[in-house]
Amino acid sequence: MRNRYLDVLRFLAIVRVVVYHVTGWATLTLVFPAMSVMFALAGSLMAATLTRVGPAAVGRRLRRLLPSLWVMAAVFVPAMLFTGLPVTPRLLLWLFPVADPPANHWGALALSVIWYLRDYLWFVLASPIAFWLFRRAPLPTLLAPYLLLVAIEAGIYPAPPVLREFGLYFGAWLLGFAHHAGMLRRLAGWVLYPAALVLAVAGGAWIVAHPGPRGYDLNDNHLGNALWSAAFILIALGRAPAGISWLARSRLADRVVTVVNRRALTIYLWHMPFVVALTPLVDVVGWSHQDPLGLAIRVLLVFALVGVVTLAVGWVEDVAARRVPELVPAGQSGNAGPPARAAATPAARAGTDPAAVPGARPAEATVGRAVVPAQRVPMEAATVEISAG
Repeated sequence: MRNRYLDVLRFLAIVRVVVYHVTGWATLTLVFPAMSVMFALAGSLMAATLTRVGPAAVGRRLRRLLPSLWVMAAVFVPAMLFTGLPVTPRLLLWLFPVADPPANHWGALALSVIWYLRDYLWFVLASPIAFWLFRRAPLPTLLAPYLLLVAIEAGIYPAPPVLREFGLYFGAWLLGFAHHAGMLRRLAGWVLYPAALVLAVAGGAWIVAHPGPRGYDLNDNHLGNALWSAAFILIALGRAPAGISWLARSRLADRVVTVVNRRALTIYLWHMPFVVALTPLVDVVGWSHQDPLGLAIRVLLVFALVGVVTLAVGWVEDVAARRVPELVPAGQSGNAGPPARAAATPAARAGTDPAAVPGARPAEATVGRAVVPAQRVPMEAATVEISAG
């Protein structure tokens, strides 16, 4: 059976991402660094699949990742072409986004969250080699992305954007490898807690010393983000319980966690267009961004609209996972399925594909008064500053 604690972590990350993008509250990035957590969960799942099937894991992950993007592209690419997006060979990137696919002025904002799929795709393609290295030299492999990021941030190595992304988030992905291998759980408390404390203090000090345009928002500070998130992941996964029994006692909570996990990628991809579209409308009727009631209404509207779209196209995630398509996925207690085969650790039984999730990221842009994530490497025709969630 799946580790429901990991499912709850993914559920909390998705909710946090949506709320952050509506409210722009920088504190949320410090309290719960959702993006790094999601990459760590994805790395753990990727390691489990590599253990079972070897390099064929790449194809399996891509099969889970891309169909939901194609559904979104089928809606938005024709709309962007109709509103001025030129027809070029780069449109093929909407099929396989190894780089940012092209978008016009409004599409660059509404679809900016696709940076996550781009990074996820890179990490999946790099995983067979990274996993081979990790099994032979775990600590040097784990440290490599962080050392790369330090070199980049210190100006020692002017790396291209793709390597900056590896420095920022691939360390979290590799911590997922360590979680799958049981390394984090085996760390004694006298090692784990001081290591997490050192990382948190170093990351926090760097963030305080280098505030961004939104203050202490992790998305404005690459090195601070990586270190602070690594500390969070060490505790969250290193001391993860084997399960959470209270969830099974609540049918409603169990069902909600399952639905969000099974539809994580759909929720992630579609929430940002609604944030962008609703911002001018709610401003017109006077729902101020500073007013708690107005913010609550914005959040509820975004979740409601995402829910409608999820009912309409979320079943694509079932097809991609080779499950029987369901309008609303059943709760875990009623659809747990058989235990995973030959899982090396309980962590290898992580649940739904974290690719199906998501996050939000570095350097946010502002639409009206709502925070909108744009990519580190902006989409074509984008003129906004880039960010995450």
